[in-house]
Amino acid sequence: MHHVVIVGGGFGGLYAAKALKNAPLQITLVDRRNFHLFQPLLYQVATGGLSPGDIAAPLRWILRREKNIRVLLGEVTAIDIARKTITLEDNRGEIAYDSLLLATGATHTYFGHADWETNAPGLKTIEDATTIRQRLLLAFEAAERETDPIRRQAWLTFVIVGAGPTGVELAGTLGEIANDTLRDNFRSIKPEQARILLVDGNDRVLSGYPPDLSRKAEESLLQLSVRSRLGMRVVGVDEEGVTMQPDAGGPPQRIESRTVLWAAGVAASPLGKMLADGAGAPIDRAGRVMVQPDLTVPGHSEILVIGDLAHVENDGKMVPGVAPAAMQMGAYAAKVISSHVTGAPAPPPFRYFDKGSLATIGRAAAVADFGKLRFGGVIAWLLWLFVHIMYLVGFENRLMVLLKWGISYTTYNRGARLITGQIEPLPEFELIDRGGEKSTQSHTEIVHR
Repeated sequence: MHHVVIVGGGFGGLYAAKALKNAPLQITLVDRRNFHLFQPLLYQVATGGLSPGDIAAPLRWILRREKNIRVLLGEVTAIDIARKTITLEDNRGEIAYDSLLLATGATHTYFGHADWETNAPGLKTIEDATTIRQRLLLAFEAAERETDPIRRQAWLTFVIVGAGPTGVELAGTLGEIANDTLRDNFRSIKPEQARILLVDGNDRVLSGYPPDLSRKAEESLLQLSVRSRLGMRVVGVDEEGVTMQPDAGGPPQRIESRTVLWAAGVAASPLGKMLADGAGAPIDRAGRVMVQPDLTVPGHSEILVIGDLAHVENDGKMVPGVAPAAMQMGAYAAKVISSHVTGAPAPPPFRYFDKGSLATIGRAAAVADFGKLRFGGVIAWLLWLFVHIMYLVGFENRLMVLLKWGISYTTYNRGARLITGQIEPLPEFELIDRGGEKSTQSHTEIVHR
């Protein structure tokens, strides 16, 4: 039986697998994680609104009824084009394929400054989200203990690099946390006095949206005490803050901040380079594979690439790296593979049907772009809620997310505000002892006292 190997259990790979569930094929889905992650809501895990299990579901459970699909946990480290095999990590085994579908997505990029990641984590995985959640909450905890006003202000200054949908959603939600969720939770600080700065090299937030919606988003951010620093290019990130260079010229500017988050730029997964080296596949600057109109690799009709790993153009414009595009590519790739096996006529070239774009800024605030129909406000926000609930995999996840959103909206609380994992020691703080003399105590000493 024709063996189809799908690498990646994201939107593209999962939709392709489900579209082939009744085909006379043997399918193997390989992913380095055992779950499908709903990435559009990952920022809500990072800000304590949802738990990781609310936006993820085990792949084996999702595909449990599809008898022709086998799920394997593993990471592909090599592709042998001539022998038509893939190799899993540590050479633990090879898998032969007749058709290969790559849907391994993308990760964040620091534009040649990989060392920035330590001090400015991005948001692509559950681990990223829990790391960011820890840093955000620890910043308020550190500010509560800090007596020096300058250092306290650095702890209460949050810089988000990138004013696209992810950056705007992070900034807006952080504004809600500071102004509403954490209000009256502390005694030495006022969380609502936190500085939240959104930095981007473009001249407006949500630059992929029409200018009028960008203005609406900017107004909503201002209501949440988020300030934009536009036309600024980041040239340095360290544990003390961010250095920026104005695009219009002038001296560099420095922001002292102990919490910097990265939401700018993406790079394709390493499998793109593997195809370039092994099959001569052309790739773009971000490492995406430049595929044929039928999503196959030039010269290798048995290999298809979809989702964020694929560079696809329609009418001279690149198909955006969003979840709906990956879903449509997955369903289309299934048709191409079926035509190869059955001998049926091949489908026409892939065309992305843009159903519109939605971005939420905060409580009852969002923007919607449906071509000629553009609007913002509560209606856009309700539509955003509905679309994201429907795209979630699994009835239980939909029900839990809807319930938590309802509770959060009513109480202004975020139930997943937990500092988990190994906590890095906070720096030393200057305290006043009972005798009025200054002394420096470490975090451990303070706790034990």
